Amino acid sequence: MRKAGIVGFASLLAFAACMFVYNQRTRAAGARAAASGYKVSGKIPVAGEGGWDYLVVDADARRLYLSHSTHVVVFDVDSHALVGDIPDTQGVHGIALAPELGRGFISSGRANSVTIFDLKTLTTIGTVPAGTNPDAILYDGVSKRVFAFNGRSKDATVIDAAEGKVLGTFPVGGKPEFAAADGKGSVYVNVEDTSELLHIDARKMTVLDRWSLAPCKEPSGLAMDTKSRRLFAVCDNEMMAVVDADSGKVIATPKTGEGADAAAFDPATSLAFSSNGESGTLSVVHEDAPDRYSVVENVPTKKSARTMALDLKTHALYLPAADMIPPAAGQKWPSVKPGTMELLIVSK
Repeated sequence: MRKAGIVGFASLLAFAACMFVYNQRTRAAGARAAASGYKVSGKIPVAGEGGWDYLVVDADARRLYLSHSTHVVVFDVDSHALVGDIPDTQGVHGIALAPELGRGFISSGRANSVTIFDLKTLTTIGTVPAGTNPDAILYDGVSKRVFAFNGRSKDATVIDAAEGKVLGTFPVGGKPEFAAADGKGSVYVNVEDTSELLHIDARKMTVLDRWSLAPCKEPSGLAMDTKSRRLFAVCDNEMMAVVDADSGKVIATPKTGEGADAAAFDPATSLAFSSNGESGTLSVVHEDAPDRYSVVENVPTKKSARTMALDLKTHALYLPAADMIPPAAGQKWPSVKPGTMELLIVSK
């Protein structure tokens, strides 16, 4: 009887300890969710017809650049006023900024070229030939080079940002998507059709490593925490692959939403984001402990809101969205209902 009593008491203590830990974790998780506070706080109407792809915020200059079919629309981030337009960028995909050079770069997919423009006046300086269907575009401040990743020719065009001249082209072995730079001379890019992440030497213009992102499939958006050297790749199978930027190891796969396309990381809050166009949500991911990540919440946005840009000054996110018309017979993609395009502002 005494032995059974001791065992029973020990079991009771163990159970109580487990319940305490469970309650503490539950309270912590609840506190994180309550503290997130992200919601759609406003909308900016976008005039004109056609779709969109990438957008970027210049947090210092307080400008937002939005790709819009055949041109780039420029807004004042604070007043939400339209401040300019960069025309003749046929099939525009992305915008890269080089503030120290006073230049911006636009990938024009249908024109197979990169447009260079002045950041102050928004006037076009010139165009540079690229590969077939340049899509993602990135400026690396260490090498002072622009990388245009070409979707159909499956290669990258490297441009001297100051001179506006092509330095070379190298293959990437698949369809490249979003890219990120670590500020130390390395560039990373997702390869969608091979489900890989490439590690590139920006100066040598060569692929150093080709890493599998399994279990991630068809990665698109990519962001980076340069301090902890973690990359965040969002994938078509509703997950975010958190990757060690030095070893290429996938260390966590928090769940996102359907149609995840773009990723962002806010170094001030240590939050990573995934914009999910099919589910119409914004996944907010928090680092709970070193290499332990959890989804704080999925903020309702709008179906079609698949890309985004983060304002590092205010921590607000901007997501283009519109009412969509289902594809007609013979069409692959839906089209934008005229007069419905807008920028969703997601903030606290």
